Amino acid sequence: MTRRSRRGAVALLGGLLALAAAPLQTAPVAAAAPAAPATDGTGMVMVLDSSGSMAEDDGSGSTRIASARKAVGTVVDALPAGYPTGLRVYGADKRKGCDDTRLAQPVAALDRAGIKKAVEGVTPKGDTPIGLSLRKAADDLPKAAGGSIGKRTILLISDGEDNCQAPPPCKVSAQLAASGVDLHIDAIGFQVSGKAREQLECIAKSGNGQYYDAPDAKSLARQLQRAGQLSADGYRFKGQKVRGTPTQNNAPGIAPGQYLDSIGPNEVRYYATDLDGASTADYSATVVPQPGAAVDHLDALHTEIAYGVGSTCASTTELFGQREGATPLTSGVSRIPSQSGTRGCDKAGRYWLVVERKAAKGSDASRWPLELMFHVEHPLEKGVTPAQSSPEYGAGGKDATMPATAPKDVTGGTSFNDARTLTQGVWRDTVLPAQTLWYKVPVGWGQQLRYDVEFANEPTIKHYSATTSIGRTQVYTPSRAPVGSGTGEFSPQVPYNGRLASLQMGTVPVAWTNRYESDPNVVPVHHKGDFYIAVTLGAEAAEIAEDPQIGVVLRVAVLGKEKAGPEAGAAAVKTDDSHGEPGPSPDGAQHGGGGWSTGRVVAVAVGGVGVLLLAGLAAAYARARRKPQPGDGNSDPMRGGSW
Repeated sequence: MTRRSRRGAVALLGGLLALAAAPLQTAPVAAAAPAAPATDGTGMVMVLDSSGSMAEDDGSGSTRIASARKAVGTVVDALPAGYPTGLRVYGADKRKGCDDTRLAQPVAALDRAGIKKAVEGVTPKGDTPIGLSLRKAADDLPKAAGGSIGKRTILLISDGEDNCQAPPPCKVSAQLAASGVDLHIDAIGFQVSGKAREQLECIAKSGNGQYYDAPDAKSLARQLQRAGQLSADGYRFKGQKVRGTPTQNNAPGIAPGQYLDSIGPNEVRYYATDLDGASTADYSATVVPQPGAAVDHLDALHTEIAYGVGSTCASTTELFGQREGATPLTSGVSRIPSQSGTRGCDKAGRYWLVVERKAAKGSDASRWPLELMFHVEHPLEKGVTPAQSSPEYGAGGKDATMPATAPKDVTGGTSFNDARTLTQGVWRDTVLPAQTLWYKVPVGWGQQLRYDVEFANEPTIKHYSATTSIGRTQVYTPSRAPVGSGTGEFSPQVPYNGRLASLQMGTVPVAWTNRYESDPNVVPVHHKGDFYIAVTLGAEAAEIAEDPQIGVVLRVAVLGKEKAGPEAGAAAVKTDDSHGEPGPSPDGAQHGGGGWSTGRVVAVAVGGVGVLLLAGLAAAYARARRKPQPGDGNSDPMRGGSW
């Protein structure tokens, strides 16, 4: 069975939806985010420009350094307690000197008062040794021990270019990024243009990071907010380290579980496993580029299950389908024994999971973290007759009646591994440009998931924006196979220009015999469990919104009565009819329905971010990510996108 490509084949659909708007509510001041355990090899260093040019007027009656101090202070207040954070400055100690860089605050559990005091003590004086400061900043960050890999972040804020060039900053950035998938360098240009901007863009691109433009003090604070939170709230990985091979020869053996690897552009990775002749084997592969990294429409993640010499059981290709910027991409594939038991893939023996990353010229050239999941479904007990397949959307189609209750606040997860549990009802969150939020919904035998995603009006847009971004969503089965697009029933993405835009998505009812259907959006929906929802806002939305985040509403419905099992005639499961209450957040805390949660931010500086959809949707300046709990067993979960 070969599945067709999904995302690239789907035309952009959507439109503006006219809804009655609730009154604008003032968002509360961002409070400090909750404490987070320091993860081995994870942290951020802020590199603050104190060169002479930072003493100049920023156009608002203040100096550039004063605006930078204020912005960094705001960022520090929003960082999660305990998040490893440090501060490096340059150009602060000498009138002249290309060696003028020092660590003002070591990278350690967050000391808000200490960092603010260090920033206040900075007086612009000298040169701009950006290259040397980058190299030193990488050494300031913690190193992972015992073979684990963390996430290390350098965020640069500059008002000019390096006037030392010893060493050249763009070259240094590329060298540091090549040292592993755990380090990235973002750059924020504060009132820069020409060669200075070109250099900062080069530093960010070479450093596997992003460039953010800040033409004034207000946008500086906004861009710091965005860049910082994307770093602190990066994809949370989980799994055992494994290293795939470029051919079947010597491919590492994997058993059911989760695994972590990395993959470069146009690279192929093989993993071996032994399967019996009766069980279904479900595999998924998820690549996680830096948010907004360069991709092409046809850049893709391909998975297949191979056996023998040159034989394939199944294959799937998932496309980015846009050039706006990379987000997590997942491809799922299954070995499903046939009902007749006569195919080559029905035999017990050695099989290989094959993962290939396809990238066009000019796309991001860095290695991407790769998360694998392998799950085995044993056959039904002898004598059990499964219920008929359910290949139609039926009541869960695009015209389904959706919940219309008052929304409750929720904070989405960073990944499959800390996805926030939702039940039936209406939920309200906020999303950053280039960010993906993750949720999960329990769906039983005979039930189907149906949901709407609504991206709110951006209240700073008076009429409309000339820039158009993309809002996206995807739904995944418990084995992480993407479904719901490519059928003509739903579209996975919609244009977003600052005005209200909405998407519809869902699955067919869960049935054991769906695995024998031919539709690629029906076949994977063959087991009950947690179905995952991913919601993404495109990177170019940063050019639309003045607020750091955009409001999002999810309307979630689980349709149909749950059956006690997959067999024909299974009894309905008794329920307590409790709907609409949030599941526990990853740290076990519950969210109330009243206030907006706060955000997490991280930063580094160098020298030389209408009408509301629902009340409160404009949201606070920042939003918090609840801390995931450490994984169990032999997994290696890490915070803030580390693994």
